[in-house]
Amino acid sequence: MNPSETDARPIGWYVHLPYCTTKCGYCDFYSLPTRPEKIPELVTAIQREADARDPHRPIRTVFIGGGTPTVLPAEALRAVLEPIRRRLGEPDAGAVEFTCEANPSSADELKLDLLRELGVNRLSLGAQSFNPDELRVLERIHDPAHITEAVRLARRAGFDNVNLDLIFAVPGQTRRSWLDSLNRAMDLAPEHIACYALTFEEGTALTKQKRMNLVRPCDEELEAELFESTIDHLTAAGYEHYEISNFARPGRRCRHNLIYWNNEEYLGLGPSAVSYLDGVRTKNIADVFRFTAAWLNGDDPGDRVVVEREFLDPPHRARETAFQMLRLIEGIRFDDFRRATGYDAPALFSEPIERNVRTGLLERRDGSVRLTRSGLLLANRVMQDFL
Repeated sequence: MNPSETDARPIGWYVHLPYCTTKCGYCDFYSLPTRPEKIPELVTAIQREADARDPHRPIRTVFIGGGTPTVLPAEALRAVLEPIRRRLGEPDAGAVEFTCEANPSSADELKLDLLRELGVNRLSLGAQSFNPDELRVLERIHDPAHITEAVRLARRAGFDNVNLDLIFAVPGQTRRSWLDSLNRAMDLAPEHIACYALTFEEGTALTKQKRMNLVRPCDEELEAELFESTIDHLTAAGYEHYEISNFARPGRRCRHNLIYWNNEEYLGLGPSAVSYLDGVRTKNIADVFRFTAAWLNGDDPGDRVVVEREFLDPPHRARETAFQMLRLIEGIRFDDFRRATGYDAPALFSEPIERNVRTGLLERRDGSVRLTRSGLLLANRVMQDFL
């Protein structure tokens, strides 16, 4: 592929801002308490990384995540987002999906207006639950009223694309409390709802509490019931179930996450951020101080920042693409898979396809293979079969 062809391929950008007010007990993303005096240095470091690593290709999507980006002061948010906005130029309205995560308690009127001014057109709010007891278990610092107010302010600021994240299978949660959260979320009419089962990740405070018998994980049968109820309630309300955990109004699927689920290319900026470009996956150091110091030295720090580098040969990339596509409700679309990887999926994966079709976890449909309703409940097991 010649350089002009390479430059024409659009990519997604992800920027990781690791600061939070507090660390939630279940979270295993790289984050740390806000250090106001260090924020300007981090902003400068990210700007320098963007200048050094920008592949000068069209940008399809931008996702500002963390951490909690909206805990940053307004001037710091502006300093991060303004250069990205300049790189985007003046795209047609909605041509680039530009998402920023926010905590309901930090999504104030000033910052929401600023985000809109800087081109952000999609807001993702970490609601997690409308039940105060469940929010305490998750160590969230907001209360249900903050969620409602954040959505109101987002609409006032001009956001017409809002996502709410929710978590089910929280210790102590019941079917009734979960459906109450789901219904209260739907009452706010977000364009997108993401519903994730709580996982006990190694090294998190919640996992330590489980080992000390301070919290009891949700029963597996109840977890499955909550998941199936989620699908039924949201689809009945007009949301498309397009990925295992994600539901959207027609035309409102998260285009940035679709890049990941189709195993397409993206640039990651900031400490712990991952990039996947030209068949190479890299990961930045998960240390804001070392990341910042390396970029503030004035040169390209190279391997002092990139701590993991993996070259994906075509067979490896094909397996990962199948793994990711199975997350989508449409599953592995054979024509799309062939265009993306050069491989014929039914031939490459004949054994796992046949085995899982036979057990009722996969089904063939319209030139594709996808998870059945039963397969959705055992998705991780089926997906691993393709690796």
